[in-house]
Amino acid sequence: MRGMNMNLTIGERVAWYRRRRGLSQEVLAGLIGRTADWLGKIENNRIELDRLSVIKSLADVLDVSLGDLLAEPSLVEWSTESGMETVPALRAALMKYRAITSLGTPGAEATAPDLDELRQETAKLWTAYQASRFGYVTGQLPGLLGRAQAAADSLDGRAQEEARGLLGLTYQLAATQLTKLGETDLAWIAADRGLSVVRPVGDPAITGSLFRSVSHALLSTGRYQDAVRLTTDAADYLDQHLTDAGPELLSVYGTLLLGGSVAAARANDAGTARTFLTAADEAAVRVGKDANYLWTAFGPTNVAIHRVATAGELGNVQVAIDLGPSLDTAGLPMERRVRHALEVSRAYGAWNRQDEALSVLLDAEQMAPEQVRHHYLGRQLVLTWVRQQRGKPSSKLVTLARRLHVLD
Repeated sequence: MRGMNMNLTIGERVAWYRRRRGLSQEVLAGLIGRTADWLGKIENNRIELDRLSVIKSLADVLDVSLGDLLAEPSLVEWSTESGMETVPALRAALMKYRAITSLGTPGAEATAPDLDELRQETAKLWTAYQASRFGYVTGQLPGLLGRAQAAADSLDGRAQEEARGLLGLTYQLAATQLTKLGETDLAWIAADRGLSVVRPVGDPAITGSLFRSVSHALLSTGRYQDAVRLTTDAADYLDQHLTDAGPELLSVYGTLLLGGSVAAARANDAGTARTFLTAADEAAVRVGKDANYLWTAFGPTNVAIHRVATAGELGNVQVAIDLGPSLDTAGLPMERRVRHALEVSRAYGAWNRQDEALSVLLDAEQMAPEQVRHHYLGRQLVLTWVRQQRGKPSSKLVTLARRLHVLD
């Protein structure tokens, strides 16, 4: 349940669901090809369980969702930026019947802004997302969706096509933000809405960008093989436009492949992950620098970040340790920088270098507290470290755990 029972590690959740299903450790471990000794260590927090491929295999056998083991969705706290209407208001905006029936009076529920205003609003919210202002973005998205829909309904010709593109990008932002919050079903609705809106426009960059949101939604529900297949199919679709592609389309294409590399790693397909990373690297070379076309933050550094992330997902801790800490991410948006910091912290933790892991995580939290609080990895690393302490945990660790709401 959202916001409840956050003080259980993933291993402790596995134990709880295992007992509810009436399974012994021997039986559950055997069903996923592991030993009872290994499962016992997981349930007693002697081993960190942070690889999503393993967590998903446990969720499948226990017949629960991936989110049930990750304690997702997480509660968006009220703040001066978010206001007092967050995910429920966004859910209501996504479920307005006009979006799928076209019934009612166009523009009746919102005043259509002019296109310049809509461009500025869309860019402002994407920039806020990349600055990890998750509460603000969640609170502002319902209004922007309504205004973008009104513009698409009331305009025609080329102006309508542009409004549709902006509406599609707003749906993509909704899907991306909802994925960060663990709201997987709503993220899927947003991704579906976005693709439906932009298909008639025929812009490969915007269409490719919406494919990314579908991939993110698949990843968030643990459908890793489907996400790999989508990446392959979407890359084939975009490939016909790449001969003379500009940096915007190349960035979308490359970022799609980066998402696919993570999906392949979570599916334990190291070969496909490498293939996607190699193709993304080639696209980054063509772009020529770190950039942010269509809010992709794509370039050589983002490719390197995903090399670290895929290594972590595949359990290649040495690769993550060798590459991760030395990467200079200062030129990238905050969301990318902090996501990489979580991977570095995970690698240090897996290497039994907890002091360094905690230091990296504290720095990340100082930069983007909302992002660290809403990501399962930050919460679970901290809670597991608390459980693993032989003596009294340090005050830094305890206060961080309380700020992340995983410790009373």
